[in-house]
Amino acid sequence: MQFDRITHNPAVMGGKPCIRGLRVTVGTIVGLLATGATRERILQAYPYLEPEDIDAALAYAAWRLEEREEALVTP
Repeated sequence: MQFDRITHNPAVMGGKPCIRGLRVTVGTIVGLLATGATRERILQAYPYLEPEDIDAALAYAAWRLEEREEALVTP
């Protein structure tokens, strides 16, 4: 799956997934939504974000939750 609006850069926020290279993490957006912040409030607080950024953050978070990590078994 490709997420054009989600970036990973070790020099920005320690490599956490961010919105378009900005210092706003996916976790920040998802956390704000989880605590009841509306999309409108988030966009007011971060005027450089776009509505599509919120959608991308949610889609990325959902994708990451569906990923399965299997333990490496060595013979």
